[in-house]
Formats: sequence, structure tokens, C-alpha cells
Amino acid sequence: MNPNNEAGKPNPFVRIWRAIVGAPKQIKDPHLFHKMSLIPILAWVGLGADGLSSSAYGPEEAFRALGQHTYLALILGLATAVTVFIISYAYARIIEHFPHGGGGYIVATHMLGEKAGVVSGSALLVDYVLTITVSIAACVDAVFSYLPMGFSHYKVPFACFLALILIILNIRGVKESIAVMAPIFATFVITHLLMLLDGIFTHSDRFAPLAGDFRSGLHHDLSTIGIFGILLLFMRAYSLGGGTYTGIEAVSNGLQIMREPRVQTGKRTMIYMATSLAFTAGILFVCYALIGIKPVEGKTLNAVLADGLFADWPFGGVIAFVTIFSEGALLLVAAQTGFVDGPRVMANMAVDSWFPHRFAALSERLTMRNGIVLMGGAAIALLIYTQGSVAALVVMYSINVFVTFSLSQLGMSRFFIQRRKEDPKWKQHLSVHLIGLALCATILVITTVEKFAEGGWMTLLITSVVIYLCYLIKSHYVKVRKGVAELDESLLDFPTSGPVNTSPVNKNEPTAIQLVSGYNGFGVHTLLSIVTTFPKTYKNIIFVSVAVIDSGSFKGAEEIEALEESARKGLEKYVDLARRLGFAADYRMEVATDVVESAMTLCKELAEEFPRSTVFTGQLTFRLEKFYHRMLHNETAFAIQRRLQWDGITSVILPIRVRI
Repeated sequence: MNPNNEAGKPNPFVRIWRAIVGAPKQIKDPHLFHKMSLIPILAWVGLGADGLSSSAYGPEEAFRALGQHTYLALILGLATAVTVFIISYAYARIIEHFPHGGGGYIVATHMLGEKAGVVSGSALLVDYVLTITVSIAACVDAVFSYLPMGFSHYKVPFACFLALILIILNIRGVKESIAVMAPIFATFVITHLLMLLDGIFTHSDRFAPLAGDFRSGLHHDLSTIGIFGILLLFMRAYSLGGGTYTGIEAVSNGLQIMREPRVQTGKRTMIYMATSLAFTAGILFVCYALIGIKPVEGKTLNAVLADGLFADWPFGGVIAFVTIFSEGALLLVAAQTGFVDGPRVMANMAVDSWFPHRFAALSERLTMRNGIVLMGGAAIALLIYTQGSVAALVVMYSINVFVTFSLSQLGMSRFFIQRRKEDPKWKQHLSVHLIGLALCATILVITTVEKFAEGGWMTLLITSVVIYLCYLIKSHYVKVRKGVAELDESLLDFPTSGPVNTSPVNKNEPTAIQLVSGYNGFGVHTLLSIVTTFPKTYKNIIFVSVAVIDSGSFKGAEEIEALEESARKGLEKYVDLARRLGFAADYRMEVATDVVESAMTLCKELAEEFPRSTVFTGQLTFRLEKFYHRMLHNETAFAIQRRLQWDGITSVILPIRVRI
């Protein structure tokens, strides 16, 4: 179906779609990357919001785990702030030494091997689905804290609606979606800064009694459960508050969308995020202890804190509502991180053949639409399955993020051990990563053991299933690659005899238009099939190629120029081979994200230029077609054929057999 009507204007469906997701980006725009990239403040909003928003549920989970032993809250707050800075410092080193993004997946793959990489990547993907899910669920909880209990059965439908809104926003583009949410982020920062400072300065007279409570509580517990019991109690609360640290890795994973110089932008964003999270989480623990916060049914601890602190303010109820509403709204912004980084991890894995290759593709808006839709759909399914329970989701969430954290710290430890002769500060960096590894592994083990029966098993099961599917996908692609390699080995140096045809193409002669993607055995096989199947039929051969910009090449203007140059050189090789076979030959090419649309445009232009032409494409053919082949291999040839035949242009698909 042609997306344009006879007047050349988009049809109504296309106009509606573009109104929702936006008009296509112009790849040739020299300022494209500058327009789409994020400065540190916007990156802090888009990626740091995940870390900052975890203060809405991480400290609460840890504080609740203390039970009656709330005197430990001050130490717990200090330990939380220190841990934030340790993990953030470690990820700043990852940004420095792995500047192309990918975070934990890239570190694990490069330093520990592809097996560790697929575990880290799968854990990250599940983690980002949970980032979306738990952020939306916590957002809904915060908002519904100020609604009558009778409205609680609307929580899940409202959460699913918010997920759909985020899917649409992210299909439009990262920068566009962040710009919409920046005011929410600013409101959260201002209101929470007021709340925390109010909690500290207006209750400073309670520090002395709090110190007394600490001494008496410690003395009582030493005489009853002993120092070992206190340590176990503390480590349990510290570990169950592990949700506080989720999101710290987001900056290193999303480095591709940073404004140049990316490393400096990423490290500055990391400083903003670490400082804001350490301050917010640490002071929350102090406020909980100072004011003696007690759980209230239907309200989060932060909602109870805001109500208590702002009660004496003019319009205190309104300010408290805005504070908690901004918290809930920020959690919605935090879900954005899952949509920004999840598809990028998926795309990196697709480039390495752990995921279907189509997940590395970019839409006309230069977003990873397939990944965004999959992440959003999975999040909606989890919201429905868990009924939006934050407690259940946080358990599932914390386990996976610490799998990735632990592998990342182990990988970076190995990295600096290997560089000990080159980096004079290797011991300093190594010590930080080893401490980070010990902390992350401890939290991972305790959380898994403590919460295994409460939902932790589900996380491990889902992650194991994803890893298993990744291996199945990879094994298929390896087999196909071996079959295609045989074609390359036998056909790339194809010998020719006879004179070289140097004549220009004649527009009135029969012409074969062949679609190719790079110079390879697949394309040569298709060319030879045209020559042998239709002998002496065609005098001209025009090679057409669309240099596809995917997530692997969409990193800067230089990469796109290199992609274009590589495609041109491949086409020149095809032209040379066709001329040696006795044909007049030429080529046409385009750089785009959509193969079908761009190939259609080129073929229609050539069909008008060469009236006696036929379009040829090759298609992999397997001995036994399986249900998953269409998912793992694109149906580009069939899509182009349908569109061309509808427009009255003859198109032929030639089978390329691969034995697997």
C-alpha cells in the first residue's frame, strides 16, 4: 500500500500516525546528532531519574526491615550514601574505558567472555522491564495515597494506561520524551529538598534524644541478640534496601545519546545522579528516625513524612500533596530509563546475534521501536500479573540489577589487573571495584535467599528463560552464518573470462535491477542465478543498495559516512563483476533506516528510467521452514515484491538455499 495519495500527500492513516509519533527524522541533516543528543542536565533527568526515584521505595523497604530496631537507621543511611558513591565511582570508570555505551553487557562480554555477557545482558533486559513496571506501580501507589481506598481497584488499569503513554512518547524520541518530563523532575527536586531540609532543621532538637535512643537500643540488642545478631539484622535491612541503587548503571548504558564529548558528559551526569541520590536517600533515613515515622495503611512512608512535616505550613496539605504527587510523577519519569536503555541493550545483543537482528533496527524517528514496544508490552504483562504490587516487584527488581552490578565489578577488576603495567593508579581503581563487588555480591546473595519464596524465584526463572532463548537464537544465526560463509568462500573470487563490457547502460535495453546488501556470496549467488536462469535476456544490470542505519552504526556522523562509503565500495565491486560477465552495469544507493520504503523509491525511479526492467531480490530458503524463521530473518524481499507488484512493477525473488 502506498503511504502517499495521488497528490503526493500522506494518506489519513499516515497523518494520524505521524501526529502521534512525529514526522520522520532527516538523516542527511548535519546537525542531527547535536539535536538528538542530551546535555548533562537533560541526561540527569532522563537517566538519573531512575536512580533518584528509587528513594521513593528503597529506603522505605530498608527502614521497614529494621522493625523495632530503628536506632540503626542513622548508620543505615550513612551506609546507603557511601554505597551509592562507591557504585557510581565504579560506573564512572566504565564510562571512561567503554565510551561507546552498553554498560554492564559490554563490560561482561569484553572482560569475562560472551557467556557472562549474555547473562549480564539478559539480567539487564529483565531489570529494565522491571524498572518500567516498578516505577509505574510505585507512581500509582504514591498518587493513590491521596485518593479514597475505594479507588484502589483502578490502580492496575491506570498503570497500564501510563505504560501506553510512555510507549508512544518514546517512539517519538528520547529527547522529546525527556523534555516533556523535565518539569516533573524539577518539581520533585524542589519539593523534596524543602521536605528534607525542613525535617533536619526544624527537628534539630531531637538529635540528642536520638543519640540516646541509639545507645540504649544498641545496649539492649547486645544483651539479647548479640553483636552477630545486630550485624545480621543490619545486613538484612541494608540488602533489602538494594532497590535504592537501581538506576546507577543507566548512564553508562545510555552513553550513545550523550552530547559530545560523551565521556565528560556521562561522568558529569553520574556526579549529578550520585550526589542527588546519596543526599536524598541518606537524609530520608535521618528524617524517618528523627520524627519516628510509623507505617500507615494505604500510604507510603514518604507520604506520612510529608504530611507530618508540612502540617504546620500555610497550605501545608497542598504542598504535601504536590510533594508526593511529584514523587509519583518522577517514578513515571524513571520508567523512562527502561525505555531508553532497555532497547539499547537489546540492540547491542541483536548486533551480537543473541536477539533477533530486527531489534537493532531504527524507526523513521531513529528510535528502536521494536524494542520499545517489546519492553512496554512485557511491563504491562507484569503489572497485570503482580496486580501492581510494589513489594513483589521490588524483590524481583533488586535481584537482577545486582547480578549485573556484580558481573560489571568483576569485569572491571579483571580489566585493571590486566592494565596494571599501563595504569599507575590501577591499585586505587581495583580496590574500589573489589569493594563494590563485595557489596553487590553480598546484597545479591542475601536478597535472593531472603526473598526467594516471595517472588525472587520468578526473577531467576524469567532471566533463565531469556538466557536460554538467547542461546537458541545465537545457535541458529551461527548455523546460518556458516552456510553463508560457504557461499562467500566459493563465490567472492568468482573467475570470469571474456572481454569486459565498458559500455554505458542503455535505457531502452532489457534491464535487471538487483537489490543487494554489501558485497558477499549471497549477492553474487543472486547475480549468477539471474544470468543462468534468464540467459541472454538482460543487457543491463543495475545494482541497488540501501545502507541501513541501525543502532550499531547510529553513533555519529563519522559512522554514517563510513557506512555510506562501505556500501558504495561494495556496489562498485558488483558493477565490476557484472561488467566482467559482459553486461553494462551501474548502481544506485540510499542511506536510510527503512529498507523497504527506500528500496521501493529507488526501484520505482529506475522503473521509470528503464521501462523494460525487472527487479530481482534474493531470499534465504531453508530445507524445512520453522515458525521462528520469520521472526529471526526479515521478510524484506517479500514486502518489496508485494509493494512493487501492486505498483505494476515486475519483481522476482530468487531462492538462496542454506543447509542447516
